[in-house]
Amino acid sequence: MKYVVRKAYWNPEKEENWLNEMSAKGMALTDYSWCRYVFEDCEKGKYIYRIELLENIPKNPVSIAYIKFLEDTGVEFVASYMRWVYFRKRAADGPFDLYSDIDSKIRYYRKIRSFWTAFAAMELTIGFANVLLGIINSINFYMGLFVLLVGFIILSLRHNIAKKIKNLCREKKIRE
Repeated sequence: MKYVVRKAYWNPEKEENWLNEMSAKGMALTDYSWCRYVFEDCEKGKYIYRIELLENIPKNPVSIAYIKFLEDTGVEFVASYMRWVYFRKRAADGPFDLYSDIDSKIRYYRKIRSFWTAFAAMELTIGFANVLLGIINSINFYMGLFVLLVGFIILSLRHNIAKKIKNLCREKKIRE
């Protein structure tokens, strides 16, 4: 049986945890599109899920090669949305980590930080432009304030990722 769940996540770790909780309940993710998850019944805890932000869109030859490499190791490509991809692996096959060492985790979180930085810069630029245009048209002013709010929310997401990077760098220094 198929189930559709509409839910928004801004934190890929929380989203991953939720997907793994759903798997533990016997629900396997089969498709994803913006805030829309499609699940099917499965054996409880059958899969472990991981989410990754690729450098390029999934149809890029470099991304295709990377996904193929993962599939050769027993990982299944489940879905993608923009540059975000959803993978799963059978729990019976053992642990599933895309980033097992500190350096690769730092690189991954820097990629996410860059993504949020670019997104926030775009929102803030558009928001400020609309506020300035609000002198002429009040609709622009209010839309600009809304877009600025979204931009600042995205900056807070970026800040959380930056803290993770800082903590990982500290941990790396301790281990060295």
